[in-house]
Amino acid sequence: MLQNVVPKGFEPFTLVEARAAISVIGLGYVGAVSTGCLASLGHRVIGVDVDPVKIAQIAAGQAPLHEAGLDALLSQGVADGLVSATDDIVAAVRDTDVTFVSVGTPTAPDGGCDMRHILAAARGIGQALAGKDSYHVVVMRCSIPPGTTLGVMVPEIEAASGKTAGQDFGICFNPEFLREGVAIADFHAPPKTVIGASDPRAAATLARIYDRVDPNILLTSIEVAEMVKYVDNVWHATKVTFANEIGRLCKPLGVDSHEVMNIFVQDTKLNLSPYYLKPGFAYGGSCLPKEVRAVTHLAADLGVSLPLIESLGPSNRTQIDAALEMVRATGARRVAVLGLAFKPGTDDLRESPILDVIAALTEAGVEVVAHDPAVTAQTRIESQLAYVQHAAPGLRRLAPQLAGMLAPDAETAVQGADAVIVTHANELYRRVVAPLVQPVIDVVRLFKSRADQPPALCGIGW
Repeated sequence: MLQNVVPKGFEPFTLVEARAAISVIGLGYVGAVSTGCLASLGHRVIGVDVDPVKIAQIAAGQAPLHEAGLDALLSQGVADGLVSATDDIVAAVRDTDVTFVSVGTPTAPDGGCDMRHILAAARGIGQALAGKDSYHVVVMRCSIPPGTTLGVMVPEIEAASGKTAGQDFGICFNPEFLREGVAIADFHAPPKTVIGASDPRAAATLARIYDRVDPNILLTSIEVAEMVKYVDNVWHATKVTFANEIGRLCKPLGVDSHEVMNIFVQDTKLNLSPYYLKPGFAYGGSCLPKEVRAVTHLAADLGVSLPLIESLGPSNRTQIDAALEMVRATGARRVAVLGLAFKPGTDDLRESPILDVIAALTEAGVEVVAHDPAVTAQTRIESQLAYVQHAAPGLRRLAPQLAGMLAPDAETAVQGADAVIVTHANELYRRVVAPLVQPVIDVVRLFKSRADQPPALCGIGW
């Protein structure tokens, strides 16, 4: 089943033909594993590489690298007449229905992505498609910067073939999530299967290849699929680094870091979940800022370096600064702020990041009118200020005048405003913001779909 998570009108395309023949360009780790696994699903697979040793090994049913179970899959594939290998990319593409591109994308001298192998593969595919009349699907499996598939791969294929992507041939980006050592198990039980596609037929063709291992495909745009691969790996690197920093902090304290993290990961409601993992505004409140500072201070006292954790505060401040700069760029002299507390449904103003924005604006002579359903002139700001007197400059500066900034309702707040900042996502603010023509800085993603958001609305991360 295709789960369409992007553009409206991109309807699934139903296929009834036999299993596709597949060419796999690049017989490194991903390509070799894919060759064996795709053959195990009953597909005829032609492996393509420039390395004669890899070609000979694959053709003989031998794995060109160490991966548990791969030798058995390849030898069975050869015995069944499903696996072969060649250095002739044009012949392989012409003789198949779908081409997986798994060539290397090493780091370039400038730190970016080296595109040489991608360009070579694209030209070869294009030459093959020039001599084909049938529809062919090209599937990118490399880690590449968003925009590469459509901005680099497609123009090369079109130039070499004289054909048009989305019409004469399909193009997909299908990120792989294969862990070395357990790659075959991951192929047959994937954590998710993501397909970014140029057209419905390409999406359906690729989805059918995976129908026996994952019927619940996540269908999205090609650019989103490209970015997903990078985000997954950077997140994994972040987790490793975070756990290592916790270990370095725990050791001089005599605390068992593994016991700490074993308990930490038991929480799948907050710690290991989608919660907190949506781009939005800076963190705030009575806990997060205080605990980050406390851990950073503790590490400094112990002489322990925690670069990741130490970077959280500055990174959080960057999000606040970004919102402030977006408001300043509008030139507004009167700004409406919808949402004051650090999160909706509370009147807790302690270290609410929007207060720092408001403080900076008022100091620059900008008039600010605010609304929050839970914050009124009767809210005990003084008692909150006592708790954060050493840590919340925004609240300290604003405390004496905040009550005077409050509007009786959201509609009144936006009247006459040159710009609007929204920090809480709720139906009231969606309704109030929808008809506005002045700039709206939305730091919480008021509208889930970008297609539904008003033209005047813009966020920090969207």
